[in-house]
Amino acid sequence: MAGLLPFVAPTALDYFASLVADDSSLPLLEAAIALALDEDPGLDVQGELARIDALAERLRGRIPADTSPLTRLRLLNRYFFEELGFAGNVNHYYDPANSLLPLVLETRRGIPISLAVLYIEFAAQVGLQAQGVSFPGHFLVKVHLPRGEVVIDPFSGQSLSREQLDERLAPYLRQEGLVGDNEVPLGLFLQPAPARDVLARMLRNLKEIHQQAGDARRLVGVLERLVVLLPQDWAERRDLALALAEIGRHASAASELSTYLLKCPEASDATALRRRLQAWRRLM
Repeated sequence: MAGLLPFVAPTALDYFASLVADDSSLPLLEAAIALALDEDPGLDVQGELARIDALAERLRGRIPADTSPLTRLRLLNRYFFEELGFAGNVNHYYDPANSLLPLVLETRRGIPISLAVLYIEFAAQVGLQAQGVSFPGHFLVKVHLPRGEVVIDPFSGQSLSREQLDERLAPYLRQEGLVGDNEVPLGLFLQPAPARDVLARMLRNLKEIHQQAGDARRLVGVLERLVVLLPQDWAERRDLALALAEIGRHASAASELSTYLLKCPEASDATALRRRLQAWRRLM
């Protein structure tokens, strides 16, 4: 029939954008799984969600309805860390696979934040309230119980005491000058991380890995998601422009860099980047 427009299937980036459009309904687990679509375009995200549901159901079926929250937590830890064998990938910490949830599900190895996202989902499915914590240098999980909170290191499965948390935090406080009169209470570093912040941290882990490896193609995919996720973070847009130029996409690079320079005209790198922009335009 005349006048009908051809159907254009949404891209993986479109799908990610739809997931992260609204903070109030952002599905952290689904969006985190979707980060693997660049690596595996045929990935069945809903199938991965179903696989996680099936694993959680095995535990849920063992827990009577009247089980106390503390006992639920003990059963969850035994199931997740011992029976399923989830643990930190000590030998290959900087392998990008550690940040891709479908691969973490396969290998049962990850980094703190990817393990935390899975742990939080399992906790929710057995009636526990758990939240991610952007602790300096090492992502943690906080589980709310009637008599207080338990902080867990998802990399090791260890429950951390206040003294252990203070010990972990001390180097960061010294580095930032937050000691003595400037001392900051521990509780400030144990605030729950919003879903958007969790995804940003996952993506920035991947960004650093791909930068170190000089993998511009994969870096572009990560930065495109960071720009969608954090549209007001102009530095990420600048970094996307530089990565796009590296793989020869000069028109797209010029567009992104123009936006950065418009929003940050007085940035310390603005003069040098304007020269780059002119050079890219000559290549378009």
